[in-house]
Amino acid sequence: MATDRTMPGALIVGGAHVSLGIARSLGRRGIPVWLLANHPLPKFSRYIKRSFDWCGADHAHGLQQILDIAANNDLAGWVLIPTGDQDLRLISQNRSQLSATFRVAAAEWETVQWAYDKRLTHRRARSLGIDVPWSFEPQNLDDVRALDCRFPVILKPAYRKGVDAFTLAKAWKAENRDMLIAFYRDASSLVGADAVIVQEWIPGTGSTQFSCAGLWERGEPLALMTARRSRQHPIDFGRSSTFVETIVHEEIEDAACRFMRSLAYSGVAEVEFKYDARERRFKLLDVNARFWTWCGLGGRAGVDFPHLGYLQALGHAVETGRARPGVAWMHTRSDVKAVWEEMRRGSLSLRDYIAGFRQPLTFANFAADDPLPALMEIPAALLNRLPLRKNTANLSAARGRLRAAK
Repeated sequence: MATDRTMPGALIVGGAHVSLGIARSLGRRGIPVWLLANHPLPKFSRYIKRSFDWCGADHAHGLQQILDIAANNDLAGWVLIPTGDQDLRLISQNRSQLSATFRVAAAEWETVQWAYDKRLTHRRARSLGIDVPWSFEPQNLDDVRALDCRFPVILKPAYRKGVDAFTLAKAWKAENRDMLIAFYRDASSLVGADAVIVQEWIPGTGSTQFSCAGLWERGEPLALMTARRSRQHPIDFGRSSTFVETIVHEEIEDAACRFMRSLAYSGVAEVEFKYDARERRFKLLDVNARFWTWCGLGGRAGVDFPHLGYLQALGHAVETGRARPGVAWMHTRSDVKAVWEEMRRGSLSLRDYIAGFRQPLTFANFAADDPLPALMEIPAALLNRLPLRKNTANLSAARGRLRAAK
């Protein structure tokens, strides 16, 4: 692959597998890549030339740390790339100040807020005639007690700010009213009474979840990739996708483009949907106005989003394109768990699992030209869990209250 060492570098903020995918895309082109993050995994990549421990987007000195790194290392003109929701919020809200030094690969906050806050996302989708799950935004415990709804339901944070048992789990499923009340008490104590969403539970595993990922310029798509997130872990309510396949699906693509066009959005984004078999409709769940975990799939499928987003941030022309179908991405270690559970339930055969390896395939961790992250995945995962023990304990306590509510 041709390289151009005259191109400015990129500073990636946050992430693990997503930052690894970005680093490989840019590093293979000779673009210098630095990392500001806490997860140890991407630091083992040969394409990460320098890394810094990240105090975090919610830290009082988060913005200043980015500015100090730039000033102390002459990073003027480099591309700044956020990977997580909190990183995106910090960088987007301070885009004007950061743009004095960096080329920022994130939209302004007036636009990003419609993706960051799920309440705003669903309101805008409904105004555009895009299907979304039924949801309710309680303001206090009395609202929850009086709620007339069909069970089960899920509780979700309206946005991710900070790390706690609720945001780590992404959502809690309540089978009845007692569980709903108990969970709301826990969730509201962590994120605030008005930042909890009660939403209908849509049945289905990863095979019912879809995404349209793309690069947009003032609302018009430059590159698009539609995918089925075929497996996830845990399989009923996945914290992350484990096996993703590119497909062709015009209905999902049209809905995603309609939403992004309404924002006149510029940059990369992933729009998530779930198919509700009860109503035979695709319902928009979330919009991630940043790179997503399996962004490395695009390069294998013909649309290398990290490089395209980098070029767009620099103001360079970007060729339009679409991902070809039948290409897959796998996070092997997590996928083994998902496969085992689906086989145990009878929803996946060994033959179908093996068939997944016959198509063009890229991996979350392993790459022939960058093997060390795959070798260090388990040690890195263990290291990353150490600071989360307190939150894990809180999550275990919440699960104990769940069992008591049953």
